[in-house]
Amino acid sequence: MADPAASLSRAQGGDIRPRHVAIIMDGNGRWAVNKGWPRLVGHRRGAERVKQIVRACPDLGVNWLTLYAFSTENWKRTTEEVLGLMGIFARYIEREADGLAAEGVRMRFIGGRERLDEKLQRLMEGIEARTSMNTRLNLTVAINYGGRDEVVRAAARLAERIARGEVQRPTEADFASCLDTAGHPDPDLVIRTSGETRTSNFLPFQAAYSEYEFSHTLWPDFTPEHLGEILDRYSLRDRRFGGA
Repeated sequence: MADPAASLSRAQGGDIRPRHVAIIMDGNGRWAVNKGWPRLVGHRRGAERVKQIVRACPDLGVNWLTLYAFSTENWKRTTEEVLGLMGIFARYIEREADGLAAEGVRMRFIGGRERLDEKLQRLMEGIEARTSMNTRLNLTVAINYGGRDEVVRAAARLAERIARGEVQRPTEADFASCLDTAGHPDPDLVIRTSGETRTSNFLPFQAAYSEYEFSHTLWPDFTPEHLGEILDRYSLRDRRFGGA
């Protein structure tokens, strides 16, 4: 878990770009429907947008990028859409593995994997291993992720550690070490596209002190230029973390 005081120190010292940006990529389906196309066309276009944003982040000063791709609630969608999304995830990993590795991107996944197709799980594990030494950009993708689910699973892990005598008086840091994001800095900035103003169960513990930006742009239309404008606005914010 990131230290708010350290983040404040960076800001006061002139480092006013967010180190870690998290994005709720919303609006793919609506983008397609607005054009009279099937929803999966929007999801495929959204995957293309991911490639552009990932490539732009290092030049924009972003070292960590976390993307909300599929929530625990998204299983409620039609079987056709869910299967289509899983296929898009698999193809993205297969097609982008070489490029991500060559560009110094480390890719990881958070969320429960047990419900995912075995092929997809193997692809996820493979690209995590292949890119594990990369440092230019830390890319984390949330698949079958829900913040409350993560908190429950983390609490269970922490309870096991307490029962084994590994932890005596649990702290926030102890709890954070049991989250899916253990070892990740907390997000400085959370962006949601499409005009919705909900956080939708995304990183509730980690984003306790994050800045938020809600963009009206649908994800397939969200360009690196849009991201750059948001980062510029972020640089004008005064992050006090409870201080005066």
